[in-house]
Amino acid sequence: MILVVGGAGYIGSVLVRELLERGYAVKVFDRLYYGDQGIRDVAERIKLQPGDVRTMDSSVLDGVDAVINLSGLSNDPTAEYNPKANYEMNTQATEFLAGLCKKKGIRRFLFASSCSIYDVGIGNDEKDIVLDEESPVNPKAAYSNSKYQAERRLLSMSGSDFSPVILRKGTIYGFSPRMRYDLVVNTFLKDALSKGHLTIHYGGEMWRPLVDVRDAARAYITCLEADEHKVKGEIFNVVYGNFRISELALRVVDALKEVDVKVEIRPDYRYHGVRSYRVSGKKLERTLDFTPAVSVEEAVKDMVENIARYRYSDFDNPRYYNIAWLKLLEEADRIIKVTGSVFDAASPAGFQPIVMRKSQGADR
Repeated sequence: MILVVGGAGYIGSVLVRELLERGYAVKVFDRLYYGDQGIRDVAERIKLQPGDVRTMDSSVLDGVDAVINLSGLSNDPTAEYNPKANYEMNTQATEFLAGLCKKKGIRRFLFASSCSIYDVGIGNDEKDIVLDEESPVNPKAAYSNSKYQAERRLLSMSGSDFSPVILRKGTIYGFSPRMRYDLVVNTFLKDALSKGHLTIHYGGEMWRPLVDVRDAARAYITCLEADEHKVKGEIFNVVYGNFRISELALRVVDALKEVDVKVEIRPDYRYHGVRSYRVSGKKLERTLDFTPAVSVEEAVKDMVENIARYRYSDFDNPRYYNIAWLKLLEEADRIIKVTGSVFDAASPAGFQPIVMRKSQGADR
C-alpha cells in the first residue's frame, strides 16, 4: 500500500488516480483544508484518513510499503502569511513523518520539494544560468527555505534502513480535480476565460521552470518503482522546460486560438517582487529515463475541456486560490469559536427548542 500524505491536494488528486490505474492500493492522509472534492469520485477505491501530519499517529503507517509526502503549505503567499505554521508543516513535520517511517521499517520516502530553491531573482545576470542538483543554493524566502531545510534533514537520515528521494518540481500547470488558479499558466488561462486578456508583470522577463501536473505525478511513480540504489538519497529536478513568462503568455494565447478563444496580452512593467531561475531536468532523464512530455499548449487545451466538464468556471471562488482560501478558513474559525455551530442553537442552559409536530387536523 502507498500512503500519499496530502493526497487530496492539487498534485495529490492526480497522483492518487495514476497510482490506482497502475493497480496500487492507496491510502490518503490529508487534513482536507480544501475539502475532499479532488478525490471524491475515487473515494470507494482508497482509504482516507483525515488528520494533521504534525500529530500523525504511527498507526496510520500500518500496512504501508512506501510514503509520498505532498503535505504542507505550498506556495510563497501562504508561507509568508504564517511562517511559523509553514516551518512546522514543511520542515518539522517532514522530519517527524520520516522518523515514524524509519521506526516502522518503511524504506522508500518520496518528498515534494520545489525548484523555487534555485531562485536568483531579477537583476542577477551573472547568476542567470541553468542550475542543476549540484548547484549551490541559499534560499531566503520562507517557503523555499522550509523545503530546503526539510531536504537536508531527510538526507541526513538516509542509510541502510531508509531511502529518501527528493523531487524538486518546477512550477506546476494543468488540470486537477482539486483545481488551482494561482499558478502562472493556470492564472493566464483563468484570466483569458474570465476577462478576455492576460497580464504579464515586469514585462514577462523572468524565467521559470515548469512541468505539467500529470508529468509530476508520473515522476513520483517512476521514483517509487526505481531500483533503490539509483534513487536513495538523491535529488531530482522535475522540469518540462524553462520559459520566460512572456513566452508562456504567447503559448497560452496560441493554444486558445485552436479552441476558438480570443485573448489579448497586456504587459505591466512595474516590479512585483518576481522570481526568476532556470533549472536542468537532465539528471532525472539520465538516471531513470524519465522525461516530462505534456506541453503547455496541450495542458491549456485540456484545462479548457475539463473546466467545462467539472464546472470549475466560478473563477472568483476562493477555494481555487491557496492563500485566499486559508484566510477565509481562518476567519471562519475565529467566528465559529464565538458563535459555535453554524446551525445548532447556541442557547442558555435550560432552553428547550420547540419540536414541530403535525396537528391532529392536518392533512395526512
